[in-house]
Amino acid sequence: MAACNFSIPFSGSADDIYNRAKSAVEKQGGTFEGNASGGQFSINVFGAITGSYSVSGQSLDIVIEDKPFLISCSMIEQALKKQIGGQ
Repeated sequence: MAACNFSIPFSGSADDIYNRAKSAVEKQGGTFEGNASGGQFSINVFGAITGSYSVSGQSLDIVIEDKPFLISCSMIEQALKKQIGGQ
């Protein structure tokens, strides 16, 4: 069962949001696999955070599959929004 789900609205193209998301994860030493339609990622921040993403229209939909107990879904969502800069 997924640990959390959220969406990040964005302007611009799916390729732009894909490149920003990939860059943000890789800057933190994580892995990012997929394309502008969807894929998966993992990063180690106080433990493993793994998830998948898909692009639907102007929304980047994220499913966090596993995360450390001490890191809340809202903390992950806010960090990704800050790093990716959806709009």
